[in-house]
Amino acid sequence: SVLQPQVKGLADLVPVAARTGAEIDLDDLVNRLAAAAYTRTDLVEKRGEFAVRGGIVDVFPPTEEHPLRLEFWGDSIEEIRYFKVADQRSLEVAEHGLWAPPCRELLLTDEVRKRAADLMEDHPELADILGKVSEGIGVEGMESLAPVLVDEMELVVDLFPAGSPVVLCDPERVRTRAADLAATSAEFLDASWAATAGGGKTPIDLGAASLKDLASVREHAIILGLPWWSLTPFAPDLELLPEDDGTEVSAIADAAQYGGDTGRALADVRARISEGWRVVLVTEGHGSAERLVEVLKGADIGARYVPELETVPDPAPATVATATIDHGFSAPELKLAVLTEQDISGQRVGTKDMSRMPSRRRNVIDPLQLKAGDPVVHEQHGVGRYVEMAQRTVAGATREYLVIEYAAAKRGQPGDRLFVPTDQLDQVTKYVGGEQPSLHRLGGSDWQKAKSRARKAVKQIAGDLVRLYSARMAAPGHAFEPDTPWQRELEDAFPYVETPDQLACIDEVKQDMEKPVPMDRLICGDVGYGKTEIAVRAAFKAVQDGLQVAVLVPTTLLVQQHFSTFAERYSQFPITLKALSRFQTDREAAEVLRGVAEGSVDVVIGTHRLLANSVRFKRLGLVIVDEEQRFGVEHKEQLKQTRANVDVLTMSATPIPRTLEMAVTGIREMSTIQTPPEERHPVLTFVGPYEERQIAAAIRRELLREGQAFYIHNRVESIDRAASRLRALVPDARIATAHGQMNEHVLEQLIVDFWNKEYDVLVCTTIVESGIDITNANTLIVERADNFGLSQLHQLRGRVGRGRERAYAYFTYPPEKPLTETAHERLATIAQHTDLGAGMYVAMKDLEIRGAGNLLGGEQSGHIEGVGFDLYIRMVGEAVEEYRAQAEGREIEEQVEIRVDLPVDAHMPHDYIPGERLRLEAYRRIAGAATHEALAEVRQEFVDRYGRFPQPVENLLAVAAFRIDARAAGLAEVTMQGNFVKFAPVKLRESQELRLLRLYPKTLVKAATETMLVPKPMTARVGGQPLRDQELLKWARDLIDAVLKM
Repeated sequence: SVLQPQVKGLADLVPVAARTGAEIDLDDLVNRLAAAAYTRTDLVEKRGEFAVRGGIVDVFPPTEEHPLRLEFWGDSIEEIRYFKVADQRSLEVAEHGLWAPPCRELLLTDEVRKRAADLMEDHPELADILGKVSEGIGVEGMESLAPVLVDEMELVVDLFPAGSPVVLCDPERVRTRAADLAATSAEFLDASWAATAGGGKTPIDLGAASLKDLASVREHAIILGLPWWSLTPFAPDLELLPEDDGTEVSAIADAAQYGGDTGRALADVRARISEGWRVVLVTEGHGSAERLVEVLKGADIGARYVPELETVPDPAPATVATATIDHGFSAPELKLAVLTEQDISGQRVGTKDMSRMPSRRRNVIDPLQLKAGDPVVHEQHGVGRYVEMAQRTVAGATREYLVIEYAAAKRGQPGDRLFVPTDQLDQVTKYVGGEQPSLHRLGGSDWQKAKSRARKAVKQIAGDLVRLYSARMAAPGHAFEPDTPWQRELEDAFPYVETPDQLACIDEVKQDMEKPVPMDRLICGDVGYGKTEIAVRAAFKAVQDGLQVAVLVPTTLLVQQHFSTFAERYSQFPITLKALSRFQTDREAAEVLRGVAEGSVDVVIGTHRLLANSVRFKRLGLVIVDEEQRFGVEHKEQLKQTRANVDVLTMSATPIPRTLEMAVTGIREMSTIQTPPEERHPVLTFVGPYEERQIAAAIRRELLREGQAFYIHNRVESIDRAASRLRALVPDARIATAHGQMNEHVLEQLIVDFWNKEYDVLVCTTIVESGIDITNANTLIVERADNFGLSQLHQLRGRVGRGRERAYAYFTYPPEKPLTETAHERLATIAQHTDLGAGMYVAMKDLEIRGAGNLLGGEQSGHIEGVGFDLYIRMVGEAVEEYRAQAEGREIEEQVEIRVDLPVDAHMPHDYIPGERLRLEAYRRIAGAATHEALAEVRQEFVDRYGRFPQPVENLLAVAAFRIDARAAGLAEVTMQGNFVKFAPVKLRESQELRLLRLYPKTLVKAATETMLVPKPMTARVGGQPLRDQELLKWARDLIDAVLKM
């Protein structure tokens, strides 16, 4: 950022600010947010977005942890509060109000827009970008045009207060990196311009935007009167330095690395102090600082603890301070030595920055995103095609309907249409299954057949699950002791902040282990979401009880990765940890097996070799299985035998759908980790024609930051040619090729070498699609991306962005070939949805179906396709519940579907909830509320998210409350029939019928059809109008209370 010029005047921009009680015109606020480059959406999910609904404005400033919600009453702000992205519900009040700085460096002012329009005439090849900018639409990459769109650029040093020193640590390295960066950035700019301008030269000279070199930044700083200090590891020759050019040079060396040898470190500190040096020891927390003072005093070295160093320390005693620096240094001229915890222990101490607690939970708000033409499933009528949302007004009452089209009853005729009232939306789900399904006919028998086939399969699965569960509950297991002090010590040493899911998960695992029955818990969570840490803690707990732990993983690479993680976490404790895989020699393996049998090995990590009959444990207490779905059938069977009497913890990165998790609640214990670690960034995704210069620049940029890259070429016969083409493009990269037809051992060795950083680029087929987790590889380049499916692209992209570095994915297609419609759509989807959210819904569903198959058995996919995924899962839940009810000897309540069709004006006005997907979601939330408590919760949520209710919404909630009461009274239908209100089914006792006829004379009771027709109520006996809306609902509820509940 020191080298990068930026638009002048950024520091003077006025943020959009507002406080509670302030008078602000809502339209004016919206215009100011748009001018500050915030994007308007219907649902705020990312920083830099805002949404307006009636009198409510949601904004997510880039500087805030949570978005803010401003509630207006007229033109004054009633309240400003934070809310959670995941469920869109409010958190606490924001005392300081709204402070929203601009979201982009280049703001589209009138001046900028005018310049863009003028430039467009001279440079038609840039019409795409310039056209949008001239219309005031922000586009990716417009900042690169800043130099020709604004008057002046400036450097960061221009913003420093007068006289601030600029300190340069290790100028030689900085200079080299700066030169590399400048070259790469120029190359990138060239490549992207060449692509934009259709292969011509760079159309505009953007010299002002390119990175400056270090010498010119230094010159500029000195002109501004800023002192420039260089701290260099090379001893400077003071005589050869240019005369007084404002540069101070000091020789500085890295601190010695003691790698855990505390005795040597203490001896060095003692020697330095006796020579009159100032010695400062730096730790990250107060606790470790106080411990260090004790250690120094114990070694007869005087020491004092100063929480924050504000003045130059005295030569003696040694000073212990808290700060966040990784490595220390020594400056002989100044006689100053700084040592950090990491220098002494050799262990990286990560920072736990509590202010950055993870805030992203899995989104509960998952609007039913339906586009016209999407297949949907109606529980009673089968698979149809969604047409639209339609409003109809009958007898003065407006209702909204979901229109679904089914297959035509006769050839050549249009399809039949079904109008589903929005209060029955809980019966409609989006169809997710295999390919495009065929539509059912309304009233045909195909749907009932498909449903009963699926029900039969589901019953069998539920039975198996329940039997396994009962057997486990009856088996004796080992109840582990509560946590030991060492366990707490291990957990405190974890270098990151645990995510809320992780903490919940760890607690659940420990509770299971402390129970006297064997544990069988499944943990789902994406790679890098912290499952390994849970395994580390569970294994440690088992070892504390004197039992052994086996960690089973599917590949040799995972053995190495887990082994290094476990070894690092257990380094301070007396635990014997061994690995067992192909990379051990026979002699080493025999030694490990002997240790396992004798009980001297506490934790062993291995591939399926651990399942061999020759492996005998002395006292096995816990088996941890990672990625179980990648083991073969016979290995899974062997695992099943194990499950009967030891604790088993299974971990999987294939997501298990939340609905399925709910369905098998209480039979299969599951925990899901859905919060990505806070350091994870979305992967920056580029989709475009294959352009050699851009590919070379991308690989070079990765090498610059000492990272690695995956290059996907999905044809084995030409993969070597692709690799040699890359070698010619980037000669200094070390390139290896890998594909599925290689010898298994060679392939494994190659992947491990790549993980050990022996290669920079791995040219491979899609074998990397799953299960290769290399945090250092953060660039992905895919050739012929137009040939891949959406979930494949998503999984490939998931290979990068595993660590803290920003990751890049390039999906390319041949420039000379036109794209097919579907390929175009797929690539557009992957380009738009870079975060772990909305558009990946499809791909996620694909993976979830796979996850469901893993849990329930693979042969289920046919049935899932028959009835659609969501309905299938609902069936699993019902079947499980049935078995459990049988076992517990209780009746199961039949959930009746109820139809309420009365003249009540009940709908969501478009000005209350503007977007269709949010309206659909709102209707679904109301339809899904099965109790008054759930409905009260929905009511609160709507007031919070959308503001006060208009009357039609109030009526809609009243209808929902009435449905709950009517269902409880056993009714399935309350509808208008001519001059009567029909209630069905009803079976009246004699006393009930007498009471009914006394209270509601002229009522017709039809015992044969179990219906009663009650004359519709009027506002007055003579000349009155029919009752409607809430009065009518109250009348119907009173009737149910008076007659049916007596």
